[in-house]
Amino acid sequence: MVKAIVLTGYGVNCEEETAFAFRKAGAEAEILHINDLIASPNRLQEAQILAFPGGFSYGDDTGSGNALANKIRNNLWEQLVDFIEAEKLVIGICNGFQVITNLGILPGIENRKPQRTVALTHNNSARYECRWTSLKPFSKKCAFTKGIDSIRLPVAHAEGKFTASPEILKQLNESGQVVFRYVKGEELAKGEFPFNPNGSAEDIAGICDKSGRILGMMPHPERNIFFTQQPDWNLQRERLRRAGKEIPEESAGLKIFRNAVEYFR
Repeated sequence: MVKAIVLTGYGVNCEEETAFAFRKAGAEAEILHINDLIASPNRLQEAQILAFPGGFSYGDDTGSGNALANKIRNNLWEQLVDFIEAEKLVIGICNGFQVITNLGILPGIENRKPQRTVALTHNNSARYECRWTSLKPFSKKCAFTKGIDSIRLPVAHAEGKFTASPEILKQLNESGQVVFRYVKGEELAKGEFPFNPNGSAEDIAGICDKSGRILGMMPHPERNIFFTQQPDWNLQRERLRRAGKEIPEESAGLKIFRNAVEYFR
């Protein structure tokens, strides 16, 4: 069976939902505290997927995801790079996205050395944003987004504004590493609030590495794995009933986790 390790620690609070989503998708999921992984780093070898879930690791006291990234860099860097080079999958959601950008594994590692080249900083609204967003995938290489044409997911963050230099943005676009962008209907959000909830450059909501096996995204797919988790599910249910169509149990977010599991099958 495909195994996913869902990392947890001080202030991380979405590990249960993330592990549940992987189990619903057909994986064995183990929630593992960062201290336990440092004590037994070989446990990484047992898994095919590593997930950095959302939350507020170390209370965001030194910047979102920064303290946890430093702890990993100082204690698990070689093992993490080995995991990535073994062609396994990594996903970072919300705070987890912040962690892996701070680590430098996104947009990608060069010569096994950590180097941060993009950042997730304070929302333009200067406040915590908790709302539903619409996304469209733009990368054909990402292992997690196969078969997804559009998706609605909630965001919940104060520091989700994706920023990078013009040179890095150009590289991300040219190499197909922009996975998700915020949209308004069928068009790009073009920075318009609340469709782009944080002011991210070029409406970027998620990116991957050049291989497509590492995904970082601000919206929470684990919070939309059931039809009834959607904010307008009652309206959708009535429309489906009147059209004589079946009412689904699952929702679009589960596809991201199922794609990860199917990647190894």
